Amino acid sequence: VIADRALPDVRDGLKPVHRRILYAMYLLGFTPDKPYRKSATTVGEVLGKFHPHGDAAVYESLVRMAQDFSLRHTLIDGHGNFGSRDGDPPAAMRYTEAKLSKIAMEMLADINKDTVDFKPNFDEHEMEPVVLPSRFPNLLVNGSTGIAVGMATNIPPHNLGEVIDGICAVIDNPDITIDELCKYIKGPDFPTGGIIMGLSELRKAYLTGNGAITVRAKTKIEEIENGKQAIIITEIPYMVNKTRLIERIAETVKNKTIDGITGLQDESNREGMRIVVELRRDANPNVILNNLFKHTQLQTTFGINMLVLVDGQPKVLNLKEILENYIKHQIEIITRRTKFDLDKAEARAHILEGLQIALANIDEVIQLIKKSETTEAAVESLVSTFALTETQAKAILDMKLQRLTGLEVDKVKQELMETRKFIADCHEILKNHSRKLAIIVSELTE
Repeated sequence: VIADRALPDVRDGLKPVHRRILYAMYLLGFTPDKPYRKSATTVGEVLGKFHPHGDAAVYESLVRMAQDFSLRHTLIDGHGNFGSRDGDPPAAMRYTEAKLSKIAMEMLADINKDTVDFKPNFDEHEMEPVVLPSRFPNLLVNGSTGIAVGMATNIPPHNLGEVIDGICAVIDNPDITIDELCKYIKGPDFPTGGIIMGLSELRKAYLTGNGAITVRAKTKIEEIENGKQAIIITEIPYMVNKTRLIERIAETVKNKTIDGITGLQDESNREGMRIVVELRRDANPNVILNNLFKHTQLQTTFGINMLVLVDGQPKVLNLKEILENYIKHQIEIITRRTKFDLDKAEARAHILEGLQIALANIDEVIQLIKKSETTEAAVESLVSTFALTETQAKAILDMKLQRLTGLEVDKVKQELMETRKFIADCHEILKNHSRKLAIIVSELTE
């Protein structure tokens, strides 16, 4: 439960079920540029290939990744009823449709370039990624919550731009203090809004990895008709069910815990949230508001507990350590991606060098091929005559006659030049640590 279910990995901020859903959708080709596909298709794929648990567990995880009030940046683009802040259940998976969101593609970017390790799935018929490349800092951006055995994690969502500024600041100055980091990452950024009361607990959470912050609803006092006043609620704390909140306010009025409320309407629509609490003429709105904060979920406590898996072990990290681990992960991704590109480019350059030799001695090559009895014989003669490798000889035999035109000969020269330049650049990136850091900064900024 600790390592394989309830806790997120520090590198991509995902638990195994979410990682498997994203990877399965990627394999199925449910990308943002394609039409929506039934959620049941994805769930079936995840169950059959990667996740040997119940379908409800997988579908609930998929639903949460599509809810814009649960995640700061949804990883799944959902079509249909995926539940609401009122606690309505989502439609069954046979009705809803889903595909990867655009930002989820950044989680999976370059996964084909040998950037991450793969391990066999439960029946060893498929391979699944151990971690995703995660080209944006998903752990802090979307947060995470999970209850394992004897330990739990609760990481609030943050603003994407702020977290990226924070990462760039750590890269520019590795000795930066957490207090200085807080100039960039000012605090959590809940998708449902609300106000964080007081910074001392927040600072403690960022310094130690543990702390409890108080989150309040956003309210204002307005004059309504016939001289009455009303409290208008436009944002409520994260993870609070709006219907239950309204029921709770009604209860406090009914059992006279709070005196002075005469009406309660939910005027929320697709434009946004608006709950109107009408007050008696003689009531003091500030006193009632304070009572509402005290007795209802208009004010809640969010316990921050930044427990994550580091190299498969649960650890409580502070803000800076989380960013440092992310940077370390990105350096590995860039190194592995560059090695992959380098191997490909070197193989291509090798073939181009062979073609260049052939084009320089084209008449001899044609005579040689004409004289040969079989393909194997032709390969052998080319290898021995021009000191080529077998790969180059085969590439020459596969060459079309159109490559003999003047323009095509120039193209080979041009491509070889560009490939050699690219190879030199790859070597430079692999040797130079600061160059890797510069790539991280430029890609994140983009």
